[in-house]
Parts: sequence; structure tokens; C-alpha cells
Amino acid sequence: MSLYDKDNVPQKYQQAQGILEVYILLINFNQIEEQTVPGMHGGTGEMSIKMHTDMHGKIVPCKIHPGGSIGLHSHGTNDEMNYIISGHGKAICDNHEETLEPGVCHVCHSGSKHSIINTGDEDLVMVTIVTER
Repeated sequence: MSLYDKDNVPQKYQQAQGILEVYILLINFNQIEEQTVPGMHGGTGEMSIKMHTDMHGKIVPCKIHPGGSIGLHSHGTNDEMNYIISGHGKAICDNHEETLEPGVCHVCHSGSKHSIINTGDEDLVMVTIVTER
């Protein structure tokens, strides 16, 4: 659930293409139902997600369960940031391997390919933010 307040939209957004209808001030993920996704992008195992989507992109708190992964996929028109809350894993972005641990943020830019793998014995918990270009 999101809270919208049209009266508090900054002027620069009101003028952008003259079509901005809402400005998001609050997203309450406690009110969004968690979904289970098997084999995201051809990966292994399952992950649990809550997703907010709008015209600017997505915000996705998620958990990749032990033994699970998000398969290799590309980002054509968006950037994706994955901030790790808990657990351990690895990201492979354009053939470069990165270690994921709490406090690390993996970024996959538009035009790149990446996958994320849970290498630990507990959930890999992260917040994913996708911004449209």
C-alpha cells in the first residue's frame, strides 16, 4: 500500500511532461502480501518477495532461500541495486564475481547481465531497487 499526496509534488516533477499524477511518500511493505517465486530468471530453488512497482521502477524486499539463486539475466532499460541485509552470497555481473554480505550493495547497470546466488546456510535477505531510465 502506498500513500499518495498530489499537493506535495515538487514543481520540477509537476512540469516534467505535464503528466505526473502522484508522488509517493510512503510504501508500507507490512501491507503487501509476500509471494514465493520458484526459479527466478531460470535460477534454482525459491525466493520470497514483496514488490512495489510504479512508473519509476520497483522496490523489492526479498529473500533467496538456501540453495537458491536468481539466474543470469540482463537489464535493458533499468539499473538494479541489491542491498544485502543478512546472509551470504555472490553476484556475477558481466563475468565479474562479487562477494555479498551484510552492508554490501551490488549494482547492475543497464546493459549488463548478472545473477545472484545464495552461498550460505540461511536466507540471503536484500532490498532490490530497480530504476527505469
